[in-house]
Amino acid sequence: MLQLLVGIVLFFGMHSASIVALPLRDRIVAKSENAWKGIYAIASLVGIVLMVRGYADLRQAPSYLYVSPAWLRHVAALLMLPAFAFFIAPYFPGRIRNALKHPQLVAVKIWAFAHLLVNGTVADVLLFGSFLVWAVMDRISLKNRPARPIAGAKESKANDIIVVVVGLALYLAFVLVVHEKLFGVRPA
Repeated sequence: MLQLLVGIVLFFGMHSASIVALPLRDRIVAKSENAWKGIYAIASLVGIVLMVRGYADLRQAPSYLYVSPAWLRHVAALLMLPAFAFFIAPYFPGRIRNALKHPQLVAVKIWAFAHLLVNGTVADVLLFGSFLVWAVMDRISLKNRPARPIAGAKESKANDIIVVVVGLALYLAFVLVVHEKLFGVRPA
């Protein structure tokens, strides 16, 4: 459990710098943006590795907090459908991005919530709950801080079609192949 918790703290600590310490983050970036990006990337990567390893270890001998009814798997699968499109929407500006304002955070919230619906172990609640709490906190904090530009395509009505088609393709790839290969579980 310690490995998972350290990974969560490290990963979300770095990803929360703009939420809890924006002036400090901005001072470091002003001195050396590349140094900040390097520290951010290394800490995030180490955090992800620790989370994955800690989560996998805890799943070997799961402690259940709740067991969901089987029909919730279908609800979770349905919720995941827009999450893939929303996750890539910031890079293809159009009506979807404009309507959601921060579609990647919406995608993370949907992803985390859908996984919490169907996974009730301590490891699941710690991992997916952390993502959900962080995404909610980040979205709230974005109301009080300046937006940073995101590199991507030029704004276009066609971008919404691209987002939907690519999102659907990613969803199908995950449902049919990737999720089971990576995690040993076939969704829905």
